[in-house]
Amino acid sequence: MSHLNLGIIGNSTIAALIDTDAKINWLCLPKLDGEPIFDALLGGKGGFSVWMEDRVSTEQSYEHNTAVLRTRLTDKDGAILDVIDFAPYFPKRGRSFRPASFVRQLQVVNGSPRVKLEINAQGNWGENTLVPKRGVNHISFQTQDGGFRVTTSAPVSYILSNTSFVLDRDVAFICGPDETVSDNVDFLARDWRERTVDYWRRWTRNLAVPPDWQAAVIRAAITLKLCVYEETGGVVAALTTSIPEHAGSERNWDYRFCWIRDAYFSVTALNRLASMETLEHYMRFLRSVVAQAKGGHIQPVYGIGLETALTEDFAEHLPGYRGYGPVRRGNQAAEHIQHDVYGQIVLAASQAFLDERLLSQVGIAEFEQLEPVGERAFAMHDTPDAGIWEFRTLAYVHTSSAIMCWAACDRLSKIASYLGLEKKTTYWAERAEIIKRHILDNAYNADMNAFTASYGGDTLDASVLLMAEIGFLPASDPRYVGTVEAIDRDLREGNHIYRYKTADDFGKPQTAFTACTFWHIDALYRIGREDDARAMFEAILAQRNHLGLLSEDVDPKTDELWGNYPQTYSMVGIINSANLMSRKWTDIV
Repeated sequence: MSHLNLGIIGNSTIAALIDTDAKINWLCLPKLDGEPIFDALLGGKGGFSVWMEDRVSTEQSYEHNTAVLRTRLTDKDGAILDVIDFAPYFPKRGRSFRPASFVRQLQVVNGSPRVKLEINAQGNWGENTLVPKRGVNHISFQTQDGGFRVTTSAPVSYILSNTSFVLDRDVAFICGPDETVSDNVDFLARDWRERTVDYWRRWTRNLAVPPDWQAAVIRAAITLKLCVYEETGGVVAALTTSIPEHAGSERNWDYRFCWIRDAYFSVTALNRLASMETLEHYMRFLRSVVAQAKGGHIQPVYGIGLETALTEDFAEHLPGYRGYGPVRRGNQAAEHIQHDVYGQIVLAASQAFLDERLLSQVGIAEFEQLEPVGERAFAMHDTPDAGIWEFRTLAYVHTSSAIMCWAACDRLSKIASYLGLEKKTTYWAERAEIIKRHILDNAYNADMNAFTASYGGDTLDASVLLMAEIGFLPASDPRYVGTVEAIDRDLREGNHIYRYKTADDFGKPQTAFTACTFWHIDALYRIGREDDARAMFEAILAQRNHLGLLSEDVDPKTDELWGNYPQTYSMVGIINSANLMSRKWTDIV
């Protein structure tokens, strides 16, 4: 059971969330991290509703292998209305056409549905209602970013007066910047939809998906792409802010920014499916991050426009998701010290040096730009930080951070070898070995037969499971097997894995972290517990909502989804686990 039964539309510029009643309850403009115009998700008054009188049922699905969403409403007399939503996304004049716009089509399938259309727009994070200004066939709203316009073939008078009426023909809405729509609205909506459907189906056709769990992998890949801000290459961790980790937890964070860590996982997952353009876009983003740092501290998170100041405050006029505030905008994590970022930067960039399919080849110059990141990793590997889970008042030498520092040096050595730089190969290999020895000496607890969350500690953390995936130790190493078994025993509840079970700044976690569940599935598979891994994978797939999407957390007691949505970490897990455990195409054809 989940209250997060929400569909997503988007085009790597904007995204909107739509519930099963066909209400658009979340939309930020003019980009993914902009101000919410529709804010009903967080208790605000903003939304775009289609009310059908005497409705008795609703169904929601995506058009096959696309991000075009269809919500079907049926009334007691058998009248059927399809509400079709999408954001235009297709090639046009040699460029990617992805305006800060979405399209809504109402199609009468059967009978004469009676409907009421309501468009309520909010400004300044719910502080004020935007006043609609009427045009001949449009309604415009003025915002701090210049405003937006709803151009429609539906009767504007009915919309402004909230009057119900019989819909006896198909109508369309184009919602975007406050500019004149030059063509017939219905024609333009049909044309854009055809092109958008074609774009998504061509994109998914080029994915190298495994034969098993294909539909789940394709939906996860499309969802990840919706979380990419194509203009800069930044990848948001989720499309929402302030959906709590559990009721009343106050673990309400703004995830509409680019975490170096989350972006690494997203880009790597799409690379596994041969979606190369995401890597190319993200490489440009990373190079700017590295250049900006000049060999010094690198923030764990940036704005999708490379903003460094993400000051966190509260939106006092929004009550929060289901009333569970606070609503946060901005994220204090931008001020944190998190040493794992150095490894994730080098890991994300590594493939670009080896993959000859990329349009923009990288070489020695780019390698030299990365070396200061490795130097920083080596300098910081044994110093305290906030860790992968971003503790706000706690600092330790976290094992997962140290492992990622090792990864930075290890991958620089491998890149140098590929480029034929013998001295650099040796130099970085030696640094990697120093860090590795330090981790083995300080993070492994022989009494527990497990790697612990931090140096000299006695508590577990699911993030150390990643050490086999990145090659720190082989999965067959008894110390790794012992770690997996300890986590299976102490951090597992049913088919869910907690990040940790110790108290943090907000007490003990009450929900399982879905990404950790996928990491554990992969670890079980790698140590030979393949049947357990597959059973656990099928169980977590069953936790997805009706559209195959996942949020950040799951309550193991109620199976309810919590946390920001859709969570890229979680969708990445679907792709990675399916790729690891699926049969090969040659096994079945």
